[in-house]
Amino acid sequence: MINRLFQTPQAAFKAAVFLSLAIHLCLLIIYAPSNSKPLKNSEETIVVIKLDEQEQKESTPPQTKETLSDKTPATQLAPNAPTAEEWAFAAKYTLKNSKGYRHSWGQQVRSMMGTAVEGPDQGAVRFRIEIAPNGTLTKLETLWSTSDVAETLARKAIMSMPPPPPTPTGKPLIFERTITFSPFASDDTPFYRDDCLPDPPSFQNPFAWDGKSPQEVRKNQVAEKLSPDALAECLKQLPQDSIEGENAHNQRLMEQWGSKK
Repeated sequence: MINRLFQTPQAAFKAAVFLSLAIHLCLLIIYAPSNSKPLKNSEETIVVIKLDEQEQKESTPPQTKETLSDKTPATQLAPNAPTAEEWAFAAKYTLKNSKGYRHSWGQQVRSMMGTAVEGPDQGAVRFRIEIAPNGTLTKLETLWSTSDVAETLARKAIMSMPPPPPTPTGKPLIFERTITFSPFASDDTPFYRDDCLPDPPSFQNPFAWDGKSPQEVRKNQVAEKLSPDALAECLKQLPQDSIEGENAHNQRLMEQWGSKK
């Protein structure tokens, strides 16, 4: 039978191909692992997972122990009234429009207004005051006010305050004064060290023109310096500044020129 298969070249070629395929198939069946996995399909399955976004509820912060209604308001006691020694000094100090007298007068008024409490009643009021040479009040005008209570208390104190001493210059004393009725009011103790220095002249725009008068560039005035005799006489009035005055002066400089950051 085998001889018949190889009688012709074509038959021999077919027989060889058949035997080769049969041998390879047998080897593949014998040596292929039994746990081999089937080939994966070339088409991959895409699975889309959607995550539901849960709305985060903003939890209200726990209430503090001290709420606005339970918080203790800030307070500031009224300052002490000027002493007899302070009034005696103020009655002789003529520099800077009777600076000591004006301060003692305002301190006397504030001392009679009572304790300032944080709240709607706190505020400030500014007056224009005119005092006669004998110390009698001749004019009281409200320029502005941020609290009706503060203005009422201040006016009541002014009308009932003890009569102050005569003015230092023997002339009517006209000035403006702000009375602050607040627990956060800063110390306004005056600072006397620089009172002999000339006041800087008020600034005027050199290019301002009213449209009628001849145009000209105005020159700002120069501060007038005191003569040596006048300076020596001025220095005799200067008191020794107190620690409170130094601190108040430094605080005012910080509020004016310090950084807000």
